[in-house]
Amino acid sequence: MKTFFISVITLLISVISANIMLAQIPDGYYDSATGLEGNELKNALHDIIDNHTELDYDDLWDVLKESDEDPNNSNNFILIYTGRSISKSSSYPDWNREHVWAKSHGDFDTDPPAGTDAHHIRPADVSVNSDRGSLDFDNGGTQHDEATECYYDSDSWEPRDAVKGDIARMMFYMAVRYEGDDTSYDLELLDYTPTSGEYFGKLSTLLQWNEDDPVDDFERHRNEVVYSYQHNRNPFVDHPEWVNCIWANDCSSGIYEARSNNPSSNIKIFPDPAISELNIKNNLTISSIKISNVTGQTVLNANNINNINYNLNIANLTKGIYFLIIKNNNGTYNVKKFVKR
Repeated sequence: MKTFFISVITLLISVISANIMLAQIPDGYYDSATGLEGNELKNALHDIIDNHTELDYDDLWDVLKESDEDPNNSNNFILIYTGRSISKSSSYPDWNREHVWAKSHGDFDTDPPAGTDAHHIRPADVSVNSDRGSLDFDNGGTQHDEATECYYDSDSWEPRDAVKGDIARMMFYMAVRYEGDDTSYDLELLDYTPTSGEYFGKLSTLLQWNEDDPVDDFERHRNEVVYSYQHNRNPFVDHPEWVNCIWANDCSSGIYEARSNNPSSNIKIFPDPAISELNIKNNLTISSIKISNVTGQTVLNANNINNINYNLNIANLTKGIYFLIIKNNNGTYNVKKFVKR
C-alpha cells in the first residue's frame, strides 16, 4: 500500500510540474499565432514579441548574471562558449557581453532595441568572444585553444554541443523580432556562409542544432528572466516545433499540430504510467514513432519500424507527460498521451 501511494504521489508531482512549466507562458500570449503556418506564423509571432521594453546596455551586466545563473551555484553564472562558471562579483575583463547575432550583421552596435536585446546577448570569455567575432554559425574548423569544445575557420564558428540549440533558437528569435518595421534593419537567415549585412548563416545547420540540442531547464529559466525585464519571450524556447513550421515547411511536429487523422485505428499502449519501456500494439503497420513533451519539443524518434507491435525504450526520458505520435504505413497517424514515471 505504501508503494502504491508513493507511486500516486510521484505521478501527481510529474503532472503538477508539467503544468507549472506550461503556466509560465502567460495565458493567451500566443493566441494570435495558434493554428498558423509558415510566413503567417512568423508574422504573428513578430507582432507578439516586438516593441519590447528596451534595456540600457549597462543594464546587461546585471541581467546576464541572473539570466545565465549557474543552476548548481547561485553565486555564479555560466559563460556561453567555454561553459566556465564564474562568480557574480566578476566584471570586465573577466567576461564581456557577446552579441550572438553579431552587431555588424545589421549595424545596430550596442543601441536598442537589438543592441541591448538580452534574448541574444550572453556572457562570454573576452578572448573567446574576440575570436568568434562576427563569424557565421556552422560545423567544422580548427579546435579553439581556450574554448576547447568550439571549432572555427575563416567564415564560421561551431559552439560547444550543450549550447548549439540555445544559439539556434536565439538566431530564430532575432530573425522574427527584427523585421524592419520598427528598426532600420530587417534580419534574415540564409543557408550559406559567409554572409554580410543584415543576414546570417547557416540556416540548415541552425535547424539541425535546434533538433540535436533540445530546450532544457537552463534555457527555460533564461527565457523567464529576460521576459521579466523585457516583457517579451523567445517563442522558440516555448514552442521549438515552430522553428520547422516557419523555416522548413514542416508543421507536423509538436502537440499543437499533431492530431490523430485515423481515430478508428485500434492502438493500445501499456503500461501507463511507464517507467522504462512502452509497449505499442496496433492493427496497422507502424512506420515511425515520435515522442514530444508538453512544450511540443521532439525528444525521441524511432523510424523504419514496419511492424504492428513495437517496444519503445523510454528509460532516458525524464518524468512527466508526453505525447506519442504514431505514423502508419498507409500515411495516417495517431496521437496518444502517456506518463513517464
